[in-house]
Amino acid sequence: MAIYILRRIVSTVAVMAMVGIFVFLLLRLAPGDPAAIIAGNKGTPAMIAGIREQLGLNDPLPVQFVHWAFNILRGDFGTSIFTGQPVLQLISQRLEPTISLSTLTMILSVTVGVSFGVLAAWRTGGLVDRILTAFATLGFSVPVFVVGFFLIYLFATTTHWLPVQGYQPIDHGFGPWLVHVILPTVTLSLGYIAFIARITRASMLEILSEDYMRTAAAKGASSYAMLFHHALKNAGIPILTVIGLSFAGLIGGVVITETVFNIPGAGRLVVDAIHNRDYPVIQGVLILVSGLYVLINLAVDLSYTLVDPRIRY
Repeated sequence: MAIYILRRIVSTVAVMAMVGIFVFLLLRLAPGDPAAIIAGNKGTPAMIAGIREQLGLNDPLPVQFVHWAFNILRGDFGTSIFTGQPVLQLISQRLEPTISLSTLTMILSVTVGVSFGVLAAWRTGGLVDRILTAFATLGFSVPVFVVGFFLIYLFATTTHWLPVQGYQPIDHGFGPWLVHVILPTVTLSLGYIAFIARITRASMLEILSEDYMRTAAAKGASSYAMLFHHALKNAGIPILTVIGLSFAGLIGGVVITETVFNIPGAGRLVVDAIHNRDYPVIQGVLILVSGLYVLINLAVDLSYTLVDPRIRY
């Protein structure tokens, strides 16, 4: 068990090192002069020279990487070219909306998706199974921005039940916060609900067809015990894997959803940084998001040992 955990941690560190090298080279090896790209069409030679000096682009490449990596390790992600603020400060100001949206999305997606998958497997071939399978196919096929615009039209523009756009911090009141995150959360959740439900259904059907499940039914085990105590537990690894993949998919989904609903989160920060050619911000967000993605994968790998004891040995 200890060797398994140590091996996973070492591989995680190696992956983060490779991500760091890629993010560093993303700016340095891009076509053209990065300083000229940042300065834009109105950049003067003096302005371009100042940007090169600010970014340390005049130093040899290995020296630049060591200096950049050392700053990252001590929490210095650089300064925004566009606003002049520290990158870490800019990101921290945008974290609450993104964390709120991501957390609610995963809670809703896992709860509803697993429940739908179990129910569809239990009633396989019946009306409930066909309805849930059709919903899963539709939810997995329709793009996030299409769902977002449809929900805005239905619940905001037509009925005026919910606000069209914007975000209210939770310290302004739970009610206003919840009202502003309902539509984005549902928009972002539908695809993940469908994804998790399809994998859960397939995994449950495979387990329910095993001999030991028929033996449990012959011994008089209740439907609840068969579904949740035996089947769902043994189908846990594929479900955990797809939940981890869903967390990773949130990275792209949050960017689109925050743009559609005009939410000032980390996704919008990336979009604005790309428009402004603010490379230090882009690099900072990429490093943090990549680190979060790697840590989620590590947590999913370690959770396998809780579901399948054989992995511990």
